[in-house]
Amino acid sequence: MSVCNIRAVSISDLAQLQKIGISSFSETFTEHNTKEDLEKYLKESFASEKLIAELENSDAAFYFAEVDDTVIGYLKINFGDAQTEIKDNKAVEIERIYVLQAYHGKKIGQLLYNKAIEIAKEHKAKYVWLGVWEENHRALQFYKKNGFVPFDTHIFKLGNDEQTDIMMKLAL
Repeated sequence: MSVCNIRAVSISDLAQLQKIGISSFSETFTEHNTKEDLEKYLKESFASEKLIAELENSDAAFYFAEVDDTVIGYLKINFGDAQTEIKDNKAVEIERIYVLQAYHGKKIGQLLYNKAIEIAKEHKAKYVWLGVWEENHRALQFYKKNGFVPFDTHIFKLGNDEQTDIMMKLAL
């Protein structure tokens, strides 16, 4: 595999962001959810208007993982009021790290995670937090391996289905 490049996403990358977002989320969760719930979530979460607002929000940032100019994964982090639950100026939220299945096991997720931690440290964050679906054992294992510890749960709505996320935290 060629070298993986991590780069900031801009508004001009909207179509690529929608494509990688929908593809990677679908690959990860299709077998565990109904078609209707998944379609509703994807339509709402990756709508152009929503993503444009997120891209224009100075308290949120997206990064692509690219190999040979092909987007194979992405990261979304939130600061301050852009955080989905805990609105702590001393924290950074990792909202999403997704990598296409063809690239699992190639340390792409770790590169994206490392970028998130680097940015959190640049922002002098005291901790990083995130939510992981309780049934996403691969992600739970990844974050535990990287030192995250569970501290609470919250409800994540996928379509009309209320699912339990394990909230995890890493002190920096």
